[in-house]
Amino acid sequence: MRRVSLPWAATAALLLAVLAAGLLTPPRPATVRTDTLGPDHGEAVAGYLARAQASVESATGEPRWALVSFTAPVPVEQAAALPGDPRIAQVLFRVPIERVQTPLVAVDVPEHPEALRRAPAVAAGRLRQAAGADRAARVAAVSADRLADGCACVVGVVVRVAPAAATELAAAPGVRAVELLPPDAVAGAFSVNPLLPEHVDVVAPGPDDGEP
Repeated sequence: MRRVSLPWAATAALLLAVLAAGLLTPPRPATVRTDTLGPDHGEAVAGYLARAQASVESATGEPRWALVSFTAPVPVEQAAALPGDPRIAQVLFRVPIERVQTPLVAVDVPEHPEALRRAPAVAAGRLRQAAGADRAARVAAVSADRLADGCACVVGVVVRVAPAAATELAAAPGVRAVELLPPDAVAGAFSVNPLLPEHVDVVAPGPDDGEP
């Protein structure tokens, strides 16, 4: 069989076309989540508390993203009254039911006077979308009802706060831990896992054999 080769000019033109296509449509960079707020699964609580405290003590400069974890679930009004005037960007709800693992619901809060007040209703609405008659659906329904009634169900908030105010925030009544991210952390590019009130020794799920 005779091998057919392209003329030099045609080969060069083809190569230039391929290069131009690559320049005009560069690959889209993937979003990499490298920052995390909150303890790791299986981490010792004492170790996380020390790590969070160190992030506050070593921070300087411009405002940063931070996670505030509460000693016990609090109402939205108490979260709104945190000292240091932190900008609350996300509220983390979890309805406490004895010996029941209830869902964690994160609600983003825009900069609007009514947004924080409406956050429990938003969380309740999301939980009511859970369909079915199984245990998870029953737990979601009970959680939604309690959130709609204004329960003390905030276990943490993600805030934007100046490092100089973080020490005061960490010492506020009801605050268990404040953890700051590095200054280059970008909103939407980090994960959040609050230190739950029932985490005493190790960060791990508790019993789930109670009735919702």
